[in-house]
Amino acid sequence: MSEKKFVKMNVSCPMPKLDFDVITLGHGSGGVLTNKLLDSGVFDLLSNDILDERSDGAHIEMTGKLAFSTDSFIISPIFFPGGNIGELAVNGTVNDIAMCGASPKYLSLSFIIEEGLKMTEFWEILTAIKFACEKAGVQVVTGDTKVVEKGKGDKIFINTTGIGHIHPKANISERNIKTGDKIILSGNIASHGMAIMSVREGLEFESEILSDSTNLNHTTISLIEKFGNDIHLFTDPTRGGVATVLKEIANATKIGIELKQRNFPIDNQVEGACELLGLDPLYVANEGLFLSFVDGSIADEFLAHLNADENGKNATIIGEVVAEHPKQVILESSIGGKRVISMLPGEQLPRIC
Repeated sequence: MSEKKFVKMNVSCPMPKLDFDVITLGHGSGGVLTNKLLDSGVFDLLSNDILDERSDGAHIEMTGKLAFSTDSFIISPIFFPGGNIGELAVNGTVNDIAMCGASPKYLSLSFIIEEGLKMTEFWEILTAIKFACEKAGVQVVTGDTKVVEKGKGDKIFINTTGIGHIHPKANISERNIKTGDKIILSGNIASHGMAIMSVREGLEFESEILSDSTNLNHTTISLIEKFGNDIHLFTDPTRGGVATVLKEIANATKIGIELKQRNFPIDNQVEGACELLGLDPLYVANEGLFLSFVDGSIADEFLAHLNADENGKNATIIGEVVAEHPKQVILESSIGGKRVISMLPGEQLPRIC
């Protein structure tokens, strides 16, 4: 039985007629079948002047200060409400570059495919990659394809590496965080993790819970253009969720952080799903959110600017940096009690990204 597909974007590319329906070990041999596979999808869909050279590596010209990041994606299932592993791979690396205060420009793209993957599924993944790249304004310029035996993988794994120019007004570093900084969360928490879990657990709600996977680079660059050095840190709370990321920052910088639970934005259905499964939404993965540490003097203006952006319409100030209780993150609950926030001790949601 084929895996259920989920449609997020009202866009598609007609799949060419092929003389094969599934990917075999021969498609990873480097020979005729490999070329047929690449020619029938990767090179046509992702075509650009650099990729079209088909060299072993990309010939690129870049100057100035650069940001560089790599990531691997092993999500299960590979199709989920709001996206698929292809879109997720592009957005994940684009956002890692964006969190450095940079504009992502080039990506590498590597596939490890389990033999037996249907070509229709691979085509849908490639199509999602194409449109995610176009939306983010990045180009795939090099990559690799390998095929492993049935049972030695799980349909498809993807590795992406990204590089981009750091904005001249950006000065993004944990070292810049100081007492009085406000902490701003760009949107609703836990949507990605619960979109995955709703499929795994067969949960149904009044409306479908969608992953928040999206590119954030245009949003962060707009903020840097306006606020520059007053933005001290961007970070995206993916695996481990908001709580783990903030605890890591507190440990690394020896600062204290105070949060107000009532200020955390969350969709009602996502919150209900977390309660049903016994999960704390503060520890659930996100793929389209970022946390900002900004100078307290610009926090309100920063928030208003972010709220006007599609990626920040639900943004709120969730806390601040304090001199008290260094290295500790303290959460004030909705009813007024307080508790210490720790890192996620284990893997709450495996294979989430």
